[in-house]
Amino acid sequence: MSDPTVSAIIAVFAGFALAALLAVPYIAGSYRRRGEVGLWRTLLVFAFLVYAMSLWTYTLLPVPRTTAAWCAEHAASHLQLRPFQFIADVRHEQTGSGLRAFLRNPAVQQSVFNVALFVPLGMFLRHLFRRSFVSTVVLGFAVSLFIECTQLTGVWFLFECPYRLADVDDLLTNTIGAAVGFGLAPLLRLMPGKAPSAPPGHPRPVTARRRLLGMAVDLLSVVLLGTTVGVATTLLAGEPNPVVSALISTLLPAVLLLFVIPLAGNGASFGQRVVLLRPAGPDGGEPAVWRMVLRFLAGSGGYFLLLTLASAVNSGFEPLANLLFFASGILAFRPQGHKGLSGLVAGLHIVDVRTIDDSEGSESPDGQ
Repeated sequence: MSDPTVSAIIAVFAGFALAALLAVPYIAGSYRRRGEVGLWRTLLVFAFLVYAMSLWTYTLLPVPRTTAAWCAEHAASHLQLRPFQFIADVRHEQTGSGLRAFLRNPAVQQSVFNVALFVPLGMFLRHLFRRSFVSTVVLGFAVSLFIECTQLTGVWFLFECPYRLADVDDLLTNTIGAAVGFGLAPLLRLMPGKAPSAPPGHPRPVTARRRLLGMAVDLLSVVLLGTTVGVATTLLAGEPNPVVSALISTLLPAVLLLFVIPLAGNGASFGQRVVLLRPAGPDGGEPAVWRMVLRFLAGSGGYFLLLTLASAVNSGFEPLANLLFFASGILAFRPQGHKGLSGLVAGLHIVDVRTIDDSEGSESPDGQ
């Protein structure tokens, strides 16, 4: 497998990992700024994360064995400070005549690649972050300078010596690429779903996709919190026994995010708060405590409880957890109002919190 292929695969997987870490704050921010999470905009943000990881892998990989002998052999080949040296390199590397020979010139290909590498950055800065032309060029230069300094210092002195060439011409070509990207950014406006379907404060329908997104946020948040607590506990107190490990890394985060937070608030789980949903009782008000207990046991809370029992007591609980997981996902589609399994069991329906805000705001002080 070639090094570019390895770098691309690492960039994609690192992009997925970074997306998982940033998913919850991104979804929460989108619902509060835009009132919704647009599919195409989300894909564009994910593309930006993968691109950022691509720059990272291009800066660091491949990593040679930087032994003392290797450093001594390559000591004079890690810095190029002569501006426009690439023009001389093109002349030196040129073999043959004509356009085809020129395009096959390694120095030409390297220069074109350095320009193309920063074109997406200019497009993302203008389209996603609403930066001006001057700001885009300055940021493109700053990112390129950071990359060159990283290469010059051997990844900020983590390695015994630099193993990549820091080239002043890269600053020029990268910055040109960012400027070109700024000019091409309007192409991204052709993607559908650019504008929100309604103002941020306007209620949206309770859809199956939105319910599933809230459930996914709950699951992801419990896993991330449980992993963090588990790692911290292991570092501070050593490896716990399986029962304690299952309790602190699975059940306790689930109870906190899926029961304690709803009990202390308006009944919404952490994931429902993120997507601006909450459960309502038969009278439209906040659910009673006993209904919240039923909802916890019949929903994501029951799933994590069964996983805890599977880890701590008997693995036979795992099939039950998987059955509850799939039943909850399927029933998020079918019942009217997308109540889901937990809503059916607890007698609750799901509403957009902005609907409640609108109804409360429309009432006059005397209740009429």
